[in-house]
Parts: sequence; C-alpha cells; structure tokens
Amino acid sequence: MNWHSRYLQQAAWTHDLRTYVFQQAGLANARRVLEVGCGTGAILRELDIPSAVTCTGARRKCHGLDLEPASLIECRLHAPAVSLTCGDAHRLPFPHKSFDIAYCHFLLLWVSDPLQVVREMARVSHTVLALAEPDYSQRVDEPSALAPLGKWQMDALRRQGANPSFGARLAEIFFQAGVKIIETGPIQGEAVMRSAEDWENEWAVIQADLGGSVPDGEVQKMKFMDEAARRDGKRTLHVPTFFAWGKT
Repeated sequence: MNWHSRYLQQAAWTHDLRTYVFQQAGLANARRVLEVGCGTGAILRELDIPSAVTCTGARRKCHGLDLEPASLIECRLHAPAVSLTCGDAHRLPFPHKSFDIAYCHFLLLWVSDPLQVVREMARVSHTVLALAEPDYSQRVDEPSALAPLGKWQMDALRRQGANPSFGARLAEIFFQAGVKIIETGPIQGEAVMRSAEDWENEWAVIQADLGGSVPDGEVQKMKFMDEAARRDGKRTLHVPTFFAWGKT
C-alpha cells in the first residue's frame, strides 16, 4: 500500500473545501502554521513553497507533527522546507500560542482522545481547523448489494483503533475544547473516483483493511460488482465528512 498516494487522494477530495477554509481562516496572513498528523506531507507540500509569503511580505513558516518517524522521513522528501517534529498530538511539544493556525486532516477519528487533541491545538494556536472527519455510520452504498462493504470497513476501522462515526461529533468536540466555532458542517459533494488509478488506490485500502477478516472470494465479488456499477453509471458511495474551524 502506497500511503502517500492514498493521502494525496484524500487531499484531492477536500481541495475545494480546504482552499475556502484556509482563505476564511486567514492563511494569507499566517506566519506560523502547524499541521498535526502531517503524515507524508500531502498537504504541507502545498503550503511551504518559496512563494509562500504573507500579505505583509513575511515568509510563512510551516511545521508538521506526526507520531510515525517513517512518515516524517517521507514528508521531508515532499516538503523539504518544513520544520518536522516527531510527537504525540495529545501532548504537543510547542509553547502556548506559538502558531497562527493549527489544522488536521482525517486525524481525529484515529486518536484515543480527540477532545484532548483539539484542546492542545487550541492551546498552541489562535485558529484551529479540522478539515475532514468522516462518519461511516451514515455511509450510503448503491446498488444495495454493495452495502455489506460499508459494514466491513467500519468493523475494520474499529479493529485498527479508529472511531468510524466520529465525524458527527466534531462540532461538539470543538465546543467542549473551548474553540469559538466560526463555521462547521458536512463537506458538500462526494469523493469521486476520477481515474482508474484513484479506484485502484481505494481498493488497495479496502483489501488491506479486510484482509484476514473477510474471505478473499467475498472481497473480490464486491470489487467486481463495484467496478460493474461504476461502469454502468449506477454506483453511489457517500460517506458524510465534516469540517470545523474556529478561534481560541
């Protein structure tokens, strides 16, 4: 499984929303920006470029934090100018209000205590953004014969330690963390498999998630039905995904 390709795919799904929220949150004036759970740098590579200066002409400095050293090694390749830290999102190793913006992307469903993570993001920054948190409990699959696929993936996420229905709680968590919410809600639109490569990446994740828990023959049957439904224009897959941003 090529995780950087997967993260790039997820970043493409939220590109329009991310552009809008960054603009509203004042990225153009932000001098210090932190991504919590930066992974391999799929988003940081867009932010820390030679032309990334604020409206006042000051150079923007981007920082990334992740728990996995291997991810940070790859992040260095994709975002070479970023300052990277290996650390736990529950205990951010940064001083009080040391960033203008702290954001995360498909992270909070994976942490053991999302409230603590948002509190930490609020402690170290003036503006907190959670750009994408899904709620798989509201997943819609059509044709209906593909519905078991959603249940299998939810079960797989739970086994991996994730909370697959976290997204609907995002606004509540921001409120409890003391973040003054400016805007929140579901991301409009759906994840679209724009190419054969996108589709193959999605199925690489599915097969990795389900390996050992669902018979391979059943997984291959679902893959065949999914491909046929997409080809015939009959495939619907919608996972409500939520965002929130606010001030501290």
